[in-house]
Parts: sequence; structure tokens; C-alpha cells
Amino acid sequence: MTHIWIRAEERPNEQRVAVTPSGVTKLVQAGFRVTLEEDQIRAIPLAAYTACNLAATGSWRNAPNDAIILGLKELPEDDSPLVHRHIMFGHAYKGQPDGARLLERFERGGGRLYDLEYLTDDTGRRVAAFGYWAGYAGAAVALKCWAAARSGALCAPVTSFPSAGALQEHVGLELGTDARPRVIIIGALGRVGSGARDFCLAMGAEVTCWDMAQTAQGGPFPEILAHDIFLNCILASSSTPVFVSASAASAPRALRVIGDIACDPGSAFSPIKVYDCTTSWEHPALRVHENPSLDVMAIDNLPSLLPRESSENFAAQLLPSLLGLHDMVQGVWGKAGAHFDKHISKLGEDTVS
Repeated sequence: MTHIWIRAEERPNEQRVAVTPSGVTKLVQAGFRVTLEEDQIRAIPLAAYTACNLAATGSWRNAPNDAIILGLKELPEDDSPLVHRHIMFGHAYKGQPDGARLLERFERGGGRLYDLEYLTDDTGRRVAAFGYWAGYAGAAVALKCWAAARSGALCAPVTSFPSAGALQEHVGLELGTDARPRVIIIGALGRVGSGARDFCLAMGAEVTCWDMAQTAQGGPFPEILAHDIFLNCILASSSTPVFVSASAASAPRALRVIGDIACDPGSAFSPIKVYDCTTSWEHPALRVHENPSLDVMAIDNLPSLLPRESSENFAAQLLPSLLGLHDMVQGVWGKAGAHFDKHISKLGEDTVS
């Protein structure tokens, strides 16, 4: 019997979960054993999960070695060996500073990483993504940053919202009756860009939508600097051009806020060169230049601002693949495992593939 262990998210402000109660029921009916860790802040109440075994928060560390540990965000940072198979967003394959450290933990423990970002179908499309709600929430925080910057302030701390409607109402009050910003979205045809576009349009912003066709020439892109807000919604690769160079901060520009919704500043592929660290719920905006100001919003768990909606949407996408976990050699799991093998074999090399 394949054992799926759904761990609690131990990162602050993280209320999402990868499986809903109905999903757990379907897994159990399909012959899986499911254990769910207790989590008092999870967006879906523990009482709704009636078809699985319960375990204490963080007890995955002592789970049977054959259990598959399912989570979303990164594990607590330490150097303990990882003996289990883990499904999560590992952020370890693009040269991120902590990536090699995570892979070394797997190498020492004999475990394996099945990175949700690399769980793809036969066309190369991800089978499950938080993209839409990341874009939606990211656009909301970027507009909050812009509203604050108009008075010279930095964006106030953010918190989760019970619904998309409540988030719209909140940002609308901060914008007031003044003119709306001009927003340019790169990656507008994807999941992330669609969510960002929908929120901006709901707020009455003037939106310019770009995708691969508009960036194929490789820059520079003066159009970005001519907008009030730039929202980066693309998954960067080695072929991605630079959208905002380091010199852009001091260049003549209308641009006041960059919302790096893709948020991978530690990657060598990052197309935004004016900053190098993420921001947080407590400090959503990083001011990278004064007179005129330029703020960067780069929160890396944006969908958790709408934890219920984003969890339900993601879980519905992921469930068909979870039902195939009996075979982790073929299909989406086999491909994700091949990515892990490739990068484990390159530990210690200086190049990034």
C-alpha cells in the first residue's frame, strides 16, 4: 500500500495544502494510505479531513522510510540527511544559493526530490500550478506598493484574505478615487499573467499585455520603463532576456514598482537585475532607488494570500497525478525523478544547466 504523508507547512504565513478532504477520500478509496499532519493555521480545517490518519506537526521526520512526504514550500533549513521521497517545490535546479545544500541532504540520506515545478505532461506543461492565484495576489500587492509609493511610503505588511472579493475590496480602498496605474505584464498569456491581468482589470488599471512575441528581440525594453508598474510573470530560463537591467534604477523612467511575481532572484536566469533578495509579508516592498523611487515586490508565497481558493484549485489539478503514485518510474513522476537524477549527478560542478 503506497503511503502518502501530507506534512504541515512549517514556514510562517503558509496556510496552503496540496490535498483537499475530498482528494484524501479519493486517494483512500483508490488504495492509498494517507497520513495528515496537524496544522492549526491551515486554510482547510483539520476537522474536514475524516478519511485519513492524523500525525503531529513535523513528525514526517520520523515517518516510515517508504512514506512519500507531500508538501508545498521548502523544508526547514538544517543539514539533516533526507531519507524519504519528497514532493514539493524544491527551488534547487537553477543555481539558487540553497539548492545545492538541499540536494546534498538528499544525497546523504538516500532520499529523492520530485519537484512540483518539474511535474509535466507529454507536452511539457506543468500538471499543477498555483500560477493563476500567484498572479492575482501578486498584482494586488504590487498595486498596494504603488498606492503607498505615491505618498513616499513603503507598502504596509500584508496578510491573508478569505476570498478574492475581499482582496479586491481592500486594494480598491487603498487606491481610492485617484487615477489608476499603467501596468505592463510580461508573460500575460500564461497562468500567472492571466491572474495578474484579471486583478488589474478588476481594479480599473490600464494594462499592456506582452508575451514571447514582444520580447523575442532580446531587449532593451524601454516600454517597461514607460509604465508605472511592471509585473514579471514568466518562468525564466537560460534563454530569457534581461527585462530590467541594473542601470534601469537610475535611468529616466515612469516605472515606480516592479512586481516580480515569478520571484527567483537567486537564480542566474533572473531577468530583473535591480535586486537580489526576496521580500516578505512583513516588508512587501524593497526600495532599490530614491528620487524617483523604485520599489520591488518579490514575495515567494503569494498564493497563500488567498489560501483557500489557491489550495482548492491546485489540489484539483494535482490529484490525478497523485492517483498515479503507485508507479513513480513512468509518466510525470518518472520525468520529475529524471530531473533529480540529473542535478544530483552534477553536485560540485560550477556550471548551471
